[in-house]
Amino acid sequence: MVTFTGLSLIRSTYWWIRIFDFPRIQVAAIITFILGVYPYFHNVDHWLEFVLLGLLVVALGVQIRYIFPFTILARKQALTYERPDPENTIRIMVSNVRMENREAGKFKEIVRSVDPDLLLVNEPNGWWADQLAELDERMPYSVKKPLENTYGMMLFSRFELRDSEVRFLVTEGIPSIFTRVVLRSGETIEFNGVHPQPPTFMKNTEDREAELLLVGKMVKKSKGASIVAGDLNDVGWSHTTHLFQRISGLLDPRLGRGFFNTYSVFVPLFRYPLDHIFYDPRFRLVKLERLPPYGSDHFPICIELVYQPDKQHHQNPAKATTEDHQEAAELIAKGMES
Repeated sequence: MVTFTGLSLIRSTYWWIRIFDFPRIQVAAIITFILGVYPYFHNVDHWLEFVLLGLLVVALGVQIRYIFPFTILARKQALTYERPDPENTIRIMVSNVRMENREAGKFKEIVRSVDPDLLLVNEPNGWWADQLAELDERMPYSVKKPLENTYGMMLFSRFELRDSEVRFLVTEGIPSIFTRVVLRSGETIEFNGVHPQPPTFMKNTEDREAELLLVGKMVKKSKGASIVAGDLNDVGWSHTTHLFQRISGLLDPRLGRGFFNTYSVFVPLFRYPLDHIFYDPRFRLVKLERLPPYGSDHFPICIELVYQPDKQHHQNPAKATTEDHQEAAELIAKGMES
């Protein structure tokens, strides 16, 4: 546990280091258990044992430092709405359907019950595109890029979409969706759907870091109120996600509200918040919830936001430093080179 904690602090894109960003809750729980039962099995009377226990306490403190901001005891970064405004409210559902999953009927039942204005689907292939074609009746605007490589993406919308693009920012075969959404009031916001590669065996994270940070820089340069959503294959407490937030200036509604773990449905003891929705301070939060499972290894997640640009100064996203911009540029260059 001490080694896992130490490795997680190393700034590196090697996959065998970055995977230790994920199980901070689990490592903290195991360390707590060890510290609780150790005195019952051993008399702590040797200096090496004191050193070991001291290192475990330090490791526990490190893990808590990362995960505490996501507990209900911490300060909320994103504020809730002060007044209802149906004309400027948008409900967004994000779901990784898992390409091999065949429970399309259950998924569509959840979509009908949630009734989102915007639905982002990660991992659809041709089969899923056929199954979800009926959604066009309820959400007539769409951007579709189904693929057979688990990186397909489709966006369905009840609201008008403008200037929609499918871009391959870093890796061929891994698309992102960029579009402008016209709210009921006529106000226009920007939506960015992403699904970068995860750290896997023998696959480092240069591409993931580069894609997230490229999107972050694009959002920051844009004058519109932006939302970035999707299966980011990264946890909210990782250094990369924190850097992305500082570069983009977006808010994380999970901070101060809970983990809202979305992966894995099948392994309850090892669940992480991988599906995210970050948004501009010009939005206020109405509701954030994790939805029921339907056969995928990811839980869907739903957020309801209200566009209130006159209140943006009441929320304070983290700001990027010169060192942040330099690090982001280096990671982007490394990812594009790889």
